[in-house]
Amino acid sequence: MFVVGGESLVDLVPVSAEPGAKILALPGGSPFNCAIALAKLGNETGFLCPISQDQYGDMLLEPLAEAGVAVLMKERVKEPTTKAVITFNARMQASYVFERGADRAFTREGLMAALPQSIELYQIGGFAPMLAEDAEKWLPVVKAAIGRGATISFDINVRKVDDEDGYRRRLADFLDLAHIIKLSEEDHDWLEPGMTIEEHAKLLLDRPNCELVVVTLGEHGSRAFSNVAEGKAGIYSPPVFGDTVGAGDSLMAGILTWLHETGALKLGKLGQLDRAALEKTLRFGAVVAGLNCAQKGCKPPTRAEVDAVLASG
Repeated sequence: MFVVGGESLVDLVPVSAEPGAKILALPGGSPFNCAIALAKLGNETGFLCPISQDQYGDMLLEPLAEAGVAVLMKERVKEPTTKAVITFNARMQASYVFERGADRAFTREGLMAALPQSIELYQIGGFAPMLAEDAEKWLPVVKAAIGRGATISFDINVRKVDDEDGYRRRLADFLDLAHIIKLSEEDHDWLEPGMTIEEHAKLLLDRPNCELVVVTLGEHGSRAFSNVAEGKAGIYSPPVFGDTVGAGDSLMAGILTWLHETGALKLGKLGQLDRAALEKTLRFGAVVAGLNCAQKGCKPPTRAEVDAVLASG
């Protein structure tokens, strides 16, 4: 099973970048989006996050059920659903302000009890390093997943925090456990200003366990770095564009799916991916992300939709 740990929330999304635009309430959260995308691409997937008893919690459960994602924390919590207030720039790129709630209504014991015994992949990121009291509960889960045979992927997804030094230390603790690290160009600029992407990728690959680094570049596509090669791919532009919400999450799900299907989602093999393998992996992820961008909010494509695009050349 693939397990994704981390936040679910409701995205409050304006229908355009114009002031006073109508707001839509849509299910979201980076790990939530990734779990759904993984399941829709054909992977057995579990989601490790508390779900609220409120009406937004009902909203979150619907797409999980539709995609076939197993909700691993079955007892719903009284805390309100976490909310993300989204704004768009002129290019419809999203920025976020968060109101935390049910996504952090957990205990270490509760997380550990819900973790399956057999795990092929454990994906985490997003909010996990933001607060010390949350990080100290999530880190043992990552270590337990490693003990159960999981490859660890971490989506950096930098968030604004008051305690920047503490956040960087906590983030480093997670990165030291990760075998696959994904970051955006914006993450790179915040973490290592003045450093080239190539230098940053080398720095990440030099961490104790990392074998693959993926960097997303927005409209300029994506790059990947293994221990022996690097590759790049452009974006897939859908015929009709909606917005970029969940594009990075969908791309990550596509990359993990392709690695799994090609037998590369294993320690030792990830680090030996050559340029051709990296570029095929990125291309698959780009199609998944591009199809997601054809709609408003995060709505990852099915595997059949991805295969249709790839078959068309």
